[in-house]
Amino acid sequence: MAYQNIDGVRVWGKPDEGAVAQAKMCATTGNVVQSLLMADHHKGYSQPIGGVVVYDGQISPSGVGYDIACGNKAVRTNLYAGDIRQGLGKIMDEIAKKISFGVGRVNKDRLDHELFDDPDWSVYQAFGQQEHDKLKALARSQLGTVGSGNHYVDLFEEPETGRLWVGNHFGSRGFGHKTASGFMNLAAGRRFTDKAPGESMDQPPLLLDLNSEAGDMYNRAMKLAGRYAYAGRDYVMQEVLSILGAEADFEVHNHHNYAWKEVHNGKDVVVVRKGATPSAPGQLGFIGGSMGDISVIVRGKDTEENGDAYYSTVHGAGRIMSRTQAAGKMNWKTRSRRGGQITPKQMLDAIREFGVELRGAGTDESPFVYRKLQEVLDAHSETLEVLHVLKPIGVCMAGANEFDPYKD
Repeated sequence: MAYQNIDGVRVWGKPDEGAVAQAKMCATTGNVVQSLLMADHHKGYSQPIGGVVVYDGQISPSGVGYDIACGNKAVRTNLYAGDIRQGLGKIMDEIAKKISFGVGRVNKDRLDHELFDDPDWSVYQAFGQQEHDKLKALARSQLGTVGSGNHYVDLFEEPETGRLWVGNHFGSRGFGHKTASGFMNLAAGRRFTDKAPGESMDQPPLLLDLNSEAGDMYNRAMKLAGRYAYAGRDYVMQEVLSILGAEADFEVHNHHNYAWKEVHNGKDVVVVRKGATPSAPGQLGFIGGSMGDISVIVRGKDTEENGDAYYSTVHGAGRIMSRTQAAGKMNWKTRSRRGGQITPKQMLDAIREFGVELRGAGTDESPFVYRKLQEVLDAHSETLEVLHVLKPIGVCMAGANEFDPYKD
């Protein structure tokens, strides 16, 4: 087997000391069946990013995290990259103009969607009609917006075929963040609407019994946030296809911050994946690299090792440098940074050399802060196969110096 067993934690790739310590803590908190680290792992809040924790009858709002149902969607278009090469700059300008990137942004176009009639909105009425109405209004206003941090809309060329692909990465926006905060309050014995104290990076996971009233409510709210995230990614993808004048003939769509009820080794369990992609035998996944690296479409293998991974794999390349290390410490009054290890020139030179048309992004998202994707894929070679290799040609993200509250 390609993984190590470190004090009961199954670890793929090179172990990160801080993440391993967190995974051990997760393994000893609650009714845990197994704790695992994918090869892109690094420290997160309460549960490592790239971490998987399998529970018996429990669910973890802190494990799923603040950006509930963050995930990826990729489509192959009916175009070739060569068809848009000359107009790529204008296309990226149009994507940046048409789609809202950044914290707190709302969609310029008010969207209606059947999910706003979903009966699971009743969960929030238990905390007060005003709270329900505020959250629903926020969700309506932000549907189809991308956010900040490492969230993106990318255009890719598949070098083997020349085909043009589109990918995006984001989750349930402010609605998911407020949902997570509220249920973490409940799990910690506070009221849903209380102002939560600052979280500790190394605090134990907050858990709810799945068959409790709060656990059932969280599970319903999480699934609603999941449907919301899918709707948002579908909308953004359709907007980009419209800009391109293209159609999709193949798609892959996954969450990677979520909890799934699954059966493993003949037992019903809850698998909490935080920055980890579900990868059952035959299941497709889209795994994004940095803006200066490949991304891939993968398929889960039917192997013993994939079973040992609880059918989970990486969600990206994995950070090796924090945002502050890369970009420096931010002074929000002056909106300036000091002490960063990566300069804007270094980032832009690297991107230009890789052949990417970039819109937005700061040095904290530069290629230098991530592992090479191939490294983490190699660590999981017995659990997945790569079907399509994609090279970014256009990357659009929120601008530099955007505050990112999502933490994972």
